[in-house]
Amino acid sequence: MASQFQFLVSQKLFLAKTLLATQERSSHQAEREAMNQGAVELMLRARRLLLAMISDFYQHRGSSPTDLATLSALIGDDAAEIVELAHLITQPGNWWARLDELEAGQDKPPAKQKTVSAENIIAVSVASGPDRSPDSLADVIDTMKRFSDTVAERHNEW
Repeated sequence: MASQFQFLVSQKLFLAKTLLATQERSSHQAEREAMNQGAVELMLRARRLLLAMISDFYQHRGSSPTDLATLSALIGDDAAEIVELAHLITQPGNWWARLDELEAGQDKPPAKQKTVSAENIIAVSVASGPDRSPDSLADVIDTMKRFSDTVAERHNEW
């Protein structure tokens, strides 16, 4: 019994990957930025839908957990997905933490750029933030998709 949420998660991740592929072919900076931000938003939506999918698999239909703590309270700390995600979060550079960084980056206004002049040319630096390159985002998408598929396969065996 496949969950409708499983389809939605896959759809959002596919659309995000499609935006990233399209972004690489665009020559306009504004279009590239729009596609990049759109892909990130779709990835964030897919993460929320993944939580809803897990909730649905545990017969909590209609619940829309927005974070891991809410899902854990709903299905229990000993559920396989909670254990896996809790372990994942302790690993450096994991996809969940990368999404948190990307979400924080989307919620902040862009850093004010200094103007370059003869007096401050040495002091100009590049703003730091999460890696939003198409390859980096595609890696997160692929990892999310594998996790989603693993969860779905586990529950579809029943």
